Amino acid sequence: MSLVRRAEPADAEEVLRLRQVMIDSLFQADRSTGWHTESLPTLRSRLGDMEGDFAAFVIDHPERPGTLAALVAGTIEYRIGRAGNPTGAVGFVFSVATDPTARRRGYARACMETLLEWFRARGALRIQLTASAEAAPLYASLGFLPKPDPLLELRL
Repeated sequence: MSLVRRAEPADAEEVLRLRQVMIDSLFQADRSTGWHTESLPTLRSRLGDMEGDFAAFVIDHPERPGTLAALVAGTIEYRIGRAGNPTGAVGFVFSVATDPTARRRGYARACMETLLEWFRARGALRIQLTASAEAAPLYASLGFLPKPDPLLELRL
């Protein structure tokens, strides 16, 4: 039996805690947590929508009941189709985090494999993510390849 399960609305606070673990590990990340309170209602709603374009998969912490050991979250976006992706469904992984006390147990890999199956079942055959140097070997072992296209961002 797999330890991975789909996150539920009751997991929202722990999902945000693990997302913050990921954010805090990034170079020059904004470590503020004031946004958690405002984010919780939306996250709870999205976690409760099992048919939507968002999913989070988690593993419960084996030594700390009521807390999560690992989190992977992703969404499916529609883009106009093209050769190699005529349906236009593109998966994007945007949160992968493991509690520091639960690392090196294969939890992130197990959650990622479950998320990839979720993407596949919904027709998203192109999956994108941004990787830290520390996580890059995991993603490479799952078949992810670097993409040469530059990413630009505008904040409104």
